[in-house]
Amino acid sequence: MNHKTTLWAACLLALGAMQAGAAVPADEAKQLGSNLTRFGAEVGANADKSIPAYDGGVAVPTAYKKGSGIRPDPYAVEKPLYSIKGVDAAKYADKLTAGTRELLKKFPSMRVDVYPTHRSIAFPKYVLDNTAKNATSVKTTDGGLGLEGTYAGIPFPIPKTGAEVMWNHVLRFQGPTQFTKYDSINVDSAGKAVLATSGEIYVDTPYYDAKRTAASADNDVYFRTKITYTAPARRAGEALLAQDYVNPMKYGRKAWQYLPGQRRVKLAPDIAYDTPNPGAAGASTYDDAWVFNGAMDRYDWKLVGKREMIVPYNDYKLAYAKDPFAAATPGHLNPDYVRWELHRVWVVEATLKEGKRHIYAKRTFYVDEDSWSAVASDEYDARGSLFRAGFIYLNSAYEIPTPATNAQAFYDFTSGGYNVSGLLGAYEIGLKFIDAMPATQWTADALAGSGVR
Repeated sequence: MNHKTTLWAACLLALGAMQAGAAVPADEAKQLGSNLTRFGAEVGANADKSIPAYDGGVAVPTAYKKGSGIRPDPYAVEKPLYSIKGVDAAKYADKLTAGTRELLKKFPSMRVDVYPTHRSIAFPKYVLDNTAKNATSVKTTDGGLGLEGTYAGIPFPIPKTGAEVMWNHVLRFQGPTQFTKYDSINVDSAGKAVLATSGEIYVDTPYYDAKRTAASADNDVYFRTKITYTAPARRAGEALLAQDYVNPMKYGRKAWQYLPGQRRVKLAPDIAYDTPNPGAAGASTYDDAWVFNGAMDRYDWKLVGKREMIVPYNDYKLAYAKDPFAAATPGHLNPDYVRWELHRVWVVEATLKEGKRHIYAKRTFYVDEDSWSAVASDEYDARGSLFRAGFIYLNSAYEIPTPATNAQAFYDFTSGGYNVSGLLGAYEIGLKFIDAMPATQWTADALAGSGVR
């Protein structure tokens, strides 16, 4: 073998190692708890202190009633530092997502009210302890599409690739089993708002079982959700169950639907990827939910880096709005209900792989360094035009503590409409965290029982 061939082989091996992903060395992992938080964010403030140093997250407000699913806004008395409208958006262009800039461009009524930044997110001790273990143990497999050696914590607190950042998002901590009632509203291009669905939803992340001490196996479920629709009348009684596995290349998503007209549960393999979400009037796909969910195999993932961006944050007012329709104004969400802050986010670009199909040829994700939640996204069509944009209206369930990512909106710039979902304020239950349900409640038979009307 000549020198050039040897060098080329070495490059291929190095490339393969990079694509496979690897844990960081022990010396590098020592940054966690020093210049990095125990979950991998930068501890320090930014240069002008507009992003403060991390100080442990928000304290539980005295106004919070123990056990309640309604959480008072700890920052309710604050006023915006400044507001951005279309006429001055260019001044802040480098700190706004493409979707935000497009909304400001299209709608004179759109306004971005920027408030003081609060790094309100915190995690339980066991999550932080397992995150430290993951830093030196977790590896990606199958070209970044699966995991091994991961404990009940953030898998890659010191990420090196775009796939690792996105794994942190899909495996983000969301607390114990969630239960809530919510409304989803569609607003068309004429500004008419209609109820898309009301429902009851359970979200469970067995990956974060506090009693789990072993590393995850390929066939372990990391996320599952069960939804029963209660309104409008044409959808009442429908139910949906979906679950995802640690290695989706070996164990693909399983999903089932219950349709009351047929009175039976059926497998629903299309509840994934770019299948249109029927509840969003065409404004989003199934893998848009929570800005992104599911397997990552249709894209190549590029880590662009970390940037300071103005994104929705600490949005208690929107998430718990008593009248959801007051927030769903023509063209865009009512600016009076949306709080924006400056935060550091990881920027990840997803480019459709050759030979793969998806309605989005390119996607850009903005993943918050503290919560590891993707808080915004931009979606592009095959011509390279901005097609859609998604946003998560993050807040903290501070008593757990865990990030809460229920409220979300998706804008379709082609149709001119949008969908806002996960609004909880019309129901007294709010967002409740409950004990894990038995495995029998996560079966097709249980789905049929939950959907009967």
